[in-house]
Amino acid sequence: MQTVFHLLLILIIGSFFSCQKKAIDIYISPKGNDNNTGSKNQPVQSLSRAQNLTKKYVGNFLVKVILEDGTYYLSETMVFKPEDSGSEKFPVTWQAANEGKAVISGGLELEPDWEPYREGIYRAKIEGNHTIDQLYVNGQRQRMARFPNAVEGKNVFDTWELIHTREPDPDNDPLNPERIASWANPAGAYIHAMHNALWGDMHWRVTGRNDDGSLQMKGGWQNNRPSLMHPRYRMVENVFEELDVPGEWYFDEKKGMLYYFPSPGTNITSAKVEIVRLKHLIEFNGTKENPVQFVQLQGLVFRHTARSFMENREPLLRSDWTVYRGGALVFNGATDCVVSDCEFDQLGGNSIFVNNYNRRLTFKSCHIHHGGANGIAFVGDPEMVRSPLFRYGEQDFEQIDRTPGPKGDNYPADCLVEDCLITMTGRDEKQTSPVQISMSHKVTVRHCSIYDVPRAGINISEGTFGGHVIEYCDVFNTVLETGDHGSFNSWGRDRFWTPDILETAVEIKNNPELYKLDMLDSNIIRNSRWRCDHGWDIDLDDGSSWYRIYNNVLLNGGLKMREGYDRIATNNIIINNSLHPHVWYPESGDVFKHNIVFGAYRPAAMQRGLAPDDKWGKEIDYNLFATNQKDMEKFKVNGCDSNSVVGDPLFVDPSERDFRVKENSPALKIGFQNFPMDKFGVVSENLKKMAKTPEIPQVITSSESSTGKIYNWLGGKVKNIETLGEQSASGLSSMSGVSILDVPEYSDLAKFGFEKSDVIVACNGQNVKTFEQLIGLLQESGDKKSFELAVMRNQSINKLKFKSE
Repeated sequence: MQTVFHLLLILIIGSFFSCQKKAIDIYISPKGNDNNTGSKNQPVQSLSRAQNLTKKYVGNFLVKVILEDGTYYLSETMVFKPEDSGSEKFPVTWQAANEGKAVISGGLELEPDWEPYREGIYRAKIEGNHTIDQLYVNGQRQRMARFPNAVEGKNVFDTWELIHTREPDPDNDPLNPERIASWANPAGAYIHAMHNALWGDMHWRVTGRNDDGSLQMKGGWQNNRPSLMHPRYRMVENVFEELDVPGEWYFDEKKGMLYYFPSPGTNITSAKVEIVRLKHLIEFNGTKENPVQFVQLQGLVFRHTARSFMENREPLLRSDWTVYRGGALVFNGATDCVVSDCEFDQLGGNSIFVNNYNRRLTFKSCHIHHGGANGIAFVGDPEMVRSPLFRYGEQDFEQIDRTPGPKGDNYPADCLVEDCLITMTGRDEKQTSPVQISMSHKVTVRHCSIYDVPRAGINISEGTFGGHVIEYCDVFNTVLETGDHGSFNSWGRDRFWTPDILETAVEIKNNPELYKLDMLDSNIIRNSRWRCDHGWDIDLDDGSSWYRIYNNVLLNGGLKMREGYDRIATNNIIINNSLHPHVWYPESGDVFKHNIVFGAYRPAAMQRGLAPDDKWGKEIDYNLFATNQKDMEKFKVNGCDSNSVVGDPLFVDPSERDFRVKENSPALKIGFQNFPMDKFGVVSENLKKMAKTPEIPQVITSSESSTGKIYNWLGGKVKNIETLGEQSASGLSSMSGVSILDVPEYSDLAKFGFEKSDVIVACNGQNVKTFEQLIGLLQESGDKKSFELAVMRNQSINKLKFKSE
């Protein structure tokens, strides 16, 4: 027995020392030497040298590459290839010796010899061949010389507070001819402008000046719903004459002269000055057959990548988006890799881009902030999509491939974003999101805090390929620079979708599973908290289908469901708002039950697909209205709320963010069930200390007041566009116009070619804001009997000839 015991002991000890021998640590230090061995006492200096040292150990040893404190300036992008892979038993980890103290930079530190230039501006000759895209002083990104100047606390291009208007701002217009004339040489400048309808932004590089003084420009391709520049929200940068306030800089590339206006308190002679050289810091480049796998990045800081807005031009199917397939970290053909406890600081483009085939990637406990574009983007290959279309417009149902699912698997799948704090993304590109998902399958976003961003916090561009789960997230203070979006935003312009509601309805009636052709699984939004003060808390836009939405707290903007199929929303709390059904299909299969709402539903353009007394969806019932009986009964004619009730929800403590209901709440009687209120957002202690939480509104139990006056005109019925919902449903760039509600068959409206849901937006070239204005324009024309009316129909302009009798 003793002999057996000794044998076991020898085996255990042998196994222990065997495992010990299997661990290899390689050290890097900015003060190291690439001729060293890579031990703790003899660290190497460069990441490339450390990478070479790992090659004989990876896959068979537990390899750790440990980065000592300091900044590692990359002269070229670091590339992980399949031969750099670890294994499930022996992963390869690149980690900071001290979390947050090792910086991987795509920049270069300069040593400028500053001299006073004029009026607080300094200049220095920069030797070498440099194109300076960004300038960092003492670790903070500075602004290119620009007009209009940035204003503390403002949102749109850091100059304006967002208001939904198309009125120009003459005092701040960078394209004013007099201002352009004041620039000696505008070539190399950038023009940034919001989309005319605030659906994102566009960018141009100035190449010269025309004989008439206007600018020669190239660009404007950064939006998949092209438009003119917004007449108000636009700015110019990289113009020497606009260098006029502290914190701005300008680089004369031809002369190699850098000009800088330091901020108060900056010691210009001792300040650390850095520029950017690279667009990508690290790429994982493998294939499905031979992927990069089991590589982990831990505790690192990533800084200094170039802006990418002029490369952002690939359309993402029929969404409003274009994309640049790049970022600080780029994954092409990687599996089972992890990025954890890392900081992505002030990067110029996307922070992380997951491109095409990737599986089981995890991004955990990271802090992503002040980036130029997306935080984390998952984008697949459009070649995997059957019958893909790349621009908003009609579907040819006779030609589409009706085979379910994708053609192949060249897209991201089974990936996780967990416990990440993502804020202040989209500093340069507004049609971006902290988490962007397109042509991907089963991406889970869990326990993330997301806020202070120009557009949606989480965006799903289309149905392809579904299976995504959004849970335990805290998303708020979104849509700060754009319009017609929500804290969560999605589209579903897949194979089944075309702008004509009734045409789609006919196709679905013939093939009830058509809406699922591009989706492998349903999308789930659950156990999260949302707030949007400039749109909807959750916005399911054109065609968004097969969603399950439950156990969410919506703090301000409500739940919008535009046309789509099979959306089930249950057990949600919608504070000071309600359900926004827009443009629903007949027999959509939608369910809305066991929810707490504050006010009547807020439909928009439902008449495009439904008669006034048609039933809405599959079941809208068993809800608690916290306002009054009138709100609850308002849409009973549409089959809604026969078993719903009115009453005080009896929240436990709303001032402390606790919207659970008490034991005697009437909500429990209609099937509502309490869910946890302390699980939203990040969970790691260091991120929780940094993360903000949303402002909690005072609960209001009085319903929305709106006249919604309906006018009889030419045998039909019309009304003014008065709400954000009506504007969104009609695809309008501003909250103005006259909506056609009803066009009887033999009415004059029908005779002149008007259709139900048309919106009159102009009369003889003059914008129409209200019905009263329209009548005034017709009457002011005197003897003129013929008019041209511009109407918005299926989100495109049609011209109708109208004759006044």
